[in-house]
Formats: sequence, structure tokens, C-alpha cells
Amino acid sequence: MTTPKNAKNAAKAPRLRITDTTLRDAHQSLWATRMRTDDILQILADVDNAGYYSLECWGGATFDVCLRFLRENPWERLRQMKAIARKTPLQMLLRGQNILGYRNYADDVLYRFVSLAAENGMDIFRVFDALNDNRNLEHALAAVKKAGGHAQGTICYTVSPVHTVEKFVQIAKEQESMGADSLCIKDMAGILSPAAARELVGALVRKLKIPVQLHCHMTSGMAVASYYEAVQAGAGAVDCCVATMSGYSSQPAIETLLAIFEDAGYMTGVDHHAVEKENAYFLALKPKREPTHGAVEVVDVDVLEHHIPGGMISNLRSQLQQQGALDRIGEVLEELPRVRKDLGYPSLVTPTSQIVGVQAVMNILAGERYGMVPQETKDYVKGLYGRSPAPIDAKVAKKILGGEKPITCRPADLLPPRLPAAAKELDPKLIQAEEDILSYCLFPEVALGYFKWRALLPAERPLSPADLENAPKKAEAAPAPVAASVVDTSAESMRFAEIGRLVASLASQLGVTASSGAALPLVPVAVPAAAKPVAPAPEAAKAVPAAPVAVNGPTINAPLNGTFYRSSAPGKPNLAEEGTSVKAGDPVCIVEAMKLFNQIKAEKACRIVKFLAKHGDHVAKGQPMASIEWL
Repeated sequence: MTTPKNAKNAAKAPRLRITDTTLRDAHQSLWATRMRTDDILQILADVDNAGYYSLECWGGATFDVCLRFLRENPWERLRQMKAIARKTPLQMLLRGQNILGYRNYADDVLYRFVSLAAENGMDIFRVFDALNDNRNLEHALAAVKKAGGHAQGTICYTVSPVHTVEKFVQIAKEQESMGADSLCIKDMAGILSPAAARELVGALVRKLKIPVQLHCHMTSGMAVASYYEAVQAGAGAVDCCVATMSGYSSQPAIETLLAIFEDAGYMTGVDHHAVEKENAYFLALKPKREPTHGAVEVVDVDVLEHHIPGGMISNLRSQLQQQGALDRIGEVLEELPRVRKDLGYPSLVTPTSQIVGVQAVMNILAGERYGMVPQETKDYVKGLYGRSPAPIDAKVAKKILGGEKPITCRPADLLPPRLPAAAKELDPKLIQAEEDILSYCLFPEVALGYFKWRALLPAERPLSPADLENAPKKAEAAPAPVAASVVDTSAESMRFAEIGRLVASLASQLGVTASSGAALPLVPVAVPAAAKPVAPAPEAAKAVPAAPVAVNGPTINAPLNGTFYRSSAPGKPNLAEEGTSVKAGDPVCIVEAMKLFNQIKAEKACRIVKFLAKHGDHVAKGQPMASIEWL
């Protein structure tokens, strides 16, 4: 282990703790979350020996991407990581009442998710709310404490006329009173200047009794200097990653920070040789995982204007590329600050970064500001995500909400318990463990797609979207995708299978209250020898949009590339039926694009003659989705 170079007495040297974000935020920021479980497991033993304070390795976008893109079970990833990493606490990013999704979830889902995450190996939960609305953190922090985890509160740092040091300190003190064990300043866009870091950390250290940690992105190039000032002002821990995964929209390099702080007399306890081995591993992996549309800039000074966070930068490029509009990214970046101001200066962190960013994309692609509004934007304006930091522009609110009134209560107070209904909606043959029900609650369509894909025999499974992305590179020798059998007989999997396998009668026994966090009753059911093949998931089965159907007469066309849905969620009625009439402005169907659901509304009164796409089909921009007759 290393020692501070200039410390006369290492035993008295101040301690600086290092959280390694390589396994979560770094690859989310630079690789669009493309890291596979096997990528992590092959180097994890060495990472575990490096002497880090914690390993951020789960949460954020990793959960969604595992199911949607990689066709992996995120719960199994967590269990496998915990089986190897025995020395270093595992850490996740939890979006408060949003958990890992893009909206608020019922309290029973929140409590049970946190409980299962802790049971499966999670130690530290960094809990944040995009709006810094502590009403959305209260139950999340309580759930972590109940599960025996370390509850780290968070303030999302941003710059606006309404965000001040005094306001941030007030938010932090409220979280401390809620039971937070530590506090993180989350500078997701890399806009915290060194002077601002010194002032903010100094104020927090003076007012709080809990430790302060700093998380910054390198987008603007200021993060290393900001870390130094923050630590000098009393921050006890910082987030960073190995050099090859650092920089730009990711975090500062561990190697750089070790040189700076150990030379300044701080004790980190980090083994430099282990870090070198970790960095060499990801340097070799980089050509296979970094997207072709990845950033090439070293510093983006424009972030000081548009404030887009690290993880959003790579995803925004990916989303525009999917829409065939990557050349319009400049227009989107100019529109984004305008949208943020209209919506009351929310911090640009998931899910509000996604809402503001996608709305900016919609404003540019649709050619009309707020002419096309995803359901998530409407929910935000209605108050279903919490209180906006500043009032929302009245004209924009009226255009989006019409005559609807916004809510003023804690959004989750309006949500009934979700777990009983979710268990009833699921086909027991698709469920292998209780964790699957939580995955379904968070991402219904995505989880169902993964479950159906998983239920197929390995030889019958279509290539995952991840494999399809790499297909051109594997054209000469395309091996069959490696996948576990439907009935996994490994000891670890069998242990969890016994806990929740095939919960056929779970729904009738659920008695969970909205905030109890009580364990779900589990019923052992015989495991079939092999699962009956079912239709493949839409994403896997339809890698390209279905061929448009030739039709005479008027049609409702897809405004952008995405996935066509007839209803807003599994188990809910269709928005419109064939043969029925709709009024101008009535929702007809949904196109999911860029992870948000966009209601496609009738331009004027019409009758739906026939839908030309099936629920779950991929559609291309301009493709007819329904034939209609004007009324």
C-alpha cells in the first residue's frame, strides 16, 4: 500500500477516501452503459484489492440497459459482484422515489426494492432527487436505514438564479434530520468551480455532523481543481475512475488524484499497482465497448451554458443518431437551456435531464416548441415529479396541461400499492424470482421483453440488441450468443430460485402496505423441465422497423423512430380502438423513443379505420401507424 510522500508521520496524515466509479458512472458517461457483467467480473477481484472506500457499480442506467439492451439480469449481476467483492462496500445510485426509472413509484415498490437490493449485496445507497425535493427522499432514506444499508443523502448541484449556497445547506440539513449517514454533492454536469466548491463544502462542513463527499464530472475541465479545494475545505471522500475511463463527461482519474493528494500529505490507502492493473484491463476493453458516436473532445466549455450531465451527453448523441438527426445536435444544445428555464430550472440529472433533453430534441425535430410533448414532460409540469425549483413558465404550462391543475402534495401520496396488481398481471411461467416482479414494476414493457426472451431455449433466442449492434464486426465468425439455460442450476441461482421461483400464487397472498417494506410471502412451485417457447421480445425480434403497409387515404404517421404501443402500460386499455372515433387532441397510440413515452394525438376529429403496426413493433419516422377517415 502507498503512503503520503510528504507526510512526516503517516499515522497522523489526514485520510481521503476514494470511491471508484469505473463500474457504473464512468462507462455510463463514456460508453453509453455498454459494459457487460462478464467485463466486470473478470477484473473485479483486482479492483476489490485496490483499497477503495467503495465501488459504485449498480443503479443509475445500468439496470434498464441490462434488461433492454444487454439481455442480462441486473439482480444476477449484483449477486455475482458481491460474491467476488468481499473487501470493498458496493455502492449504487438510487433516484429517490423514482428508484431507477423516470417517474415516481409507490412506496411499497420502493421499500421492497431497497430491501431486495440490500439482501442481494448492496451496501451504500446514494439517494438523490432531481429536483432536490426532500419529500421524494424521505421514504427512500427510511427504506435504506430499515434494510441496514448506509444511506447517503445527496444535493444535486446546479447553477441558476434560484440555487444558492444557503438553499443547498438547508436541503442538506433536512436530509441529515431524515437519517442520512453522509452527504454527497452531485455535480453531474461538471460545472462546480473550485471557488464554489470551497464555499459550498465549507458551509456544509460547518453546519452538518455527517461526512461530505464530492462527485464531479470532468466535462468542463474544472473537476480536479474543484476536488482539491473541496478536500481542503473538509470533504472526506471523492469519486473518480481509472485513467482510461476518465475525462470529458466522466470523472477525474484516480491516478491523477492519488498523485495530487498523496503529495499534499493525505493518506488514501489505495494500492497503485492494483489501479494500474485495473486501468490496463479497461484500456484493452475500450475498443470493443466504446460507441462509434462517442465524444472526441477533451473539454466542452459549452457545458457551462447547456449544463448537460455526463451520462446524458453520450445518451443524447446515441438518441439523435437513432433518429437520424445527429447533425442537429448543435440546435438541440442551444434549445436545451431555453427548455430548462421554461420548466423552472430543474437540475439536469436523471430523470429531469432526460425530460428536459428529450423535450429539447422534440422541439427541434417537430419544428414547433412544445408541439409534441412526452407524457413525462406533462407529468413534470403537473407536479408529479415534485416541486420545480422555480415556477414553471405560465404560458408553457397552459400549452402542456390545458385546463388541468397541478398537484401540490408529495407525488407518491397519490399512488396506491403496486405490488399486488403487478403480481396478478404477470404470467407465472415467465417469473423466476421475486426480483423479477420489481423489475416489471420499474420497466413493464422492457422487463416483459427480457422475460420472454429469457424463457426461450438458448438456441432459439434472437440476438440481443447488444449483439446486433456488434453484428457487422462479427460477420466473418458469428458465434451463437452465450446465454444461461432457462433453468439455471448454479448454487447461487438455485438459492434465489427457491426464494421466488414461479410465484404462481403470489398475488393472492400479498398483504403489503404502502410503507411497510414487509417481505413478500413466497410460495414454492414445481419447476418445469423446460419453459414453453414464447414470442421473442419486440426489441430483439425486430431490430429494424417493420415494412410499412401500403394504404390509400389519410394516415397517422410516426413522428420519429421508436416503438409503437397501443396502450400506456401492460394491463391498461388501448388508447384508441379500430372503428371508433376520436376528437382533435385525443391520444391514439404511443411511440416510445429516447426512453420516454410520446402520446400521438389526432390532429383533428377522425375515425380509426385500422392500425397498421402491432403493439411492440419498431416504427420509422414517417411510417403510417393507422389509417383514418376524417370526420
